[in-house]
Amino acid sequence: MPQLTNRLDWLAGRGLEIVLIILGSVLLARFVTWVGRRITDRIDARSTGGDVLVRSEAAKHRHSLTQVITWSLVVLVYTVAAFYVLERLGVPVTGLVAPATVLGVGLGFGAQRIVGDVLAGFFLITERQYGFGDVVSIQVVGGGDPADGTVEDVTLRITRLRSADGEVVTVPNGQIVKVVNLSRDWARAVVDVPVPTTADVNRVNEILREVGRQAFGDAGLRRLLLDEPSVMGVESIDLEQVNVRVVARTLPGRQFEVGRDLRERIVLAFRRAGLTLTPAPPPDPASGPAGGPTGQPARQGAP
Repeated sequence: MPQLTNRLDWLAGRGLEIVLIILGSVLLARFVTWVGRRITDRIDARSTGGDVLVRSEAAKHRHSLTQVITWSLVVLVYTVAAFYVLERLGVPVTGLVAPATVLGVGLGFGAQRIVGDVLAGFFLITERQYGFGDVVSIQVVGGGDPADGTVEDVTLRITRLRSADGEVVTVPNGQIVKVVNLSRDWARAVVDVPVPTTADVNRVNEILREVGRQAFGDAGLRRLLLDEPSVMGVESIDLEQVNVRVVARTLPGRQFEVGRDLRERIVLAFRRAGLTLTPAPPPDPASGPAGGPTGQPARQGAP
């Protein structure tokens, strides 16, 4: 009977305190997460006006920084709650310092990758290498195909991307060896137009310049362009074709959309002028995959 009374007293005292601490930490963590989400939503709404691709660099950094601070505060809340729970359970927290030191050293050797991820994430954010909404291509340790997509989440440990196919790609920050930011400040769409070697290059250049003027004059496309598309001239010469390059500076992340529109306009303009585009040569198996006959948009601001 005394034992039952003692247990009831403990449940009514420290047991209730433990339950309240756990419940309070969960509610506080959820509140911090809710506040962080509200702040990031407000940042996105102010910086884009509803467009998730076009953001200022400051807004991208603020969004990523808010996510990191939210994640750090949640971890801090649960850590403090754990110490308070241990104290209510009668576990001497000060007596755990020496064992925790030994355990920390052991975990340090076994968790070097996690520590590396956190340090890499810290420098990624402070150096503003990329932020939420950026279109990036990330090369990881070991080579292989890079991870391409739009940044959806950045924490101190991982970077989460959404690929063009809708797949979610999670990359540990410590495994990143190279980052190509495709939407920093501005981007460039590059279109290589293949024409037969017998074609009049001057006539081709005139048609392409007219296509650029019409594209820049189009109200729907002009909002994506920073200036009028320009014809760079002959980029390469093969036995049966000549590649003429057209470039256009665009808003961040919009080079792909502009490149597709320019290709469509070029095909229609050539058809009206009675000119034809040469087919792409078969890829050389020894040289790896090749680009399409009309080229691909540049991946960063200055190719």
